[in-house]
Amino acid sequence: MQDRRALVLARLVTGKVTTGEAALLLGLSERSVWRLRAGFLAGGPAALVHGNRGRRPTNTLDPATVARVITLARTTYAGCNDSHLHDLLAERERILISRASLQRILRGAGLASPHRHRPPRYRSRRERRAAAGMLLQLDGSRHRWLGAACGLSTLLGAIDDATGEVIAAVFRQQEDAAGYLTVLREVLRAHGVPLAVYSDRHGIFWRSARERSSVEEELDGHRQPTQVGRALGQLSVEMIFANSPQAKGRIERLWGTFQDRLVSELRIAGITTLEQANLFLPRYLARHNRRFAIAPADPNAAWRPLAQDLSIDAVCCFKYSKRVALDNTVRFGEVMLQLPRRAGWGSWANARVELRQYLDGSLSVHAPGGRVLARSAVPTRLADLRARDYARAPIPGVPALPLQRPPKDHPWRKDLREWHPLAARRTMQRARRES
Repeated sequence: MQDRRALVLARLVTGKVTTGEAALLLGLSERSVWRLRAGFLAGGPAALVHGNRGRRPTNTLDPATVARVITLARTTYAGCNDSHLHDLLAERERILISRASLQRILRGAGLASPHRHRPPRYRSRRERRAAAGMLLQLDGSRHRWLGAACGLSTLLGAIDDATGEVIAAVFRQQEDAAGYLTVLREVLRAHGVPLAVYSDRHGIFWRSARERSSVEEELDGHRQPTQVGRALGQLSVEMIFANSPQAKGRIERLWGTFQDRLVSELRIAGITTLEQANLFLPRYLARHNRRFAIAPADPNAAWRPLAQDLSIDAVCCFKYSKRVALDNTVRFGEVMLQLPRRAGWGSWANARVELRQYLDGSLSVHAPGGRVLARSAVPTRLADLRARDYARAPIPGVPALPLQRPPKDHPWRKDLREWHPLAARRTMQRARRES
């Protein structure tokens, strides 16, 4: 380009071409040709070189900053994806660069992205609920949250469908009812009662028809809900069950984000126990919600207040139906609670009472009307809370599940010789031999 301009300008100076012809040959305006002609006459061909050639661009990153970014990506923030690393550099290191520049630096240094992106599959999108509190998605994710050396653990969480805000989360060893009751307790404390929850068909939420009924349920003719189902029933929360993981895609995508970002954050903070991780979660969730939560379509939230006759501890606990022993005691595991004298009859022997196990490990016994009869102290060492195989306590207002009994014409209710082909054939052969 520079040699072409010098050749045309030399012909222009010697009068072999006109200014208009020179402008046409160079693709410039006549005013630019006069400017280049003046510079050519004053400094020769060297004057045609741009003044910024060889200079460092003003938007070029400092080499020291580039070297520091590469060092941090290989040491402190090793394993973080590009987007997460961009956020960490801005929040913790005060290195403000664009994500495109960061990707260019990493790829130039031979640092590939830790995740491989698969081509997306076509799926129809379910629209978000309009207002916050209309639908919560509940789920658990089993993963090596604390690193490969610490083994597997489970993170339980609740995400609002309208805003994408993570309402509550807790680390547990396993996906259990106590963990979901803990999540539900935090939801009630922070916001209130949602209209509906969306979950998979885990046995914590849903009782399959194949599950064997207890003796009490057989006698009563109804199946009681699970402990979590009973708690949601007390709150009049609709339970919606997903038929596939893709149906509750928002919380499934949340686990993908957490397994990437949260694992790196826990490693950077040096956290190695579930107790430390649960203390770290509130701060991380606040930052996560500021980064990823969106505004709902309807600004009027749908959260409901807790009913006046209910308390959070009375809902988020395990409830069992127990029969009082002849010595007016109720046993639960190794703990025995002594009941006081009963007014009128004097004894509670053989009476049916409700036993509650709270999330702090303490126990209480309640009369059919709800009056507290006895309560244990909070144990110094909290044992693993789990739903036991005792009869579930029926709760007024919570509909029981229908007990599915086989119809009268079911093969189970018939003689084997009446319906089984092999048995009928052997019966006929036996009859022929005897005749």
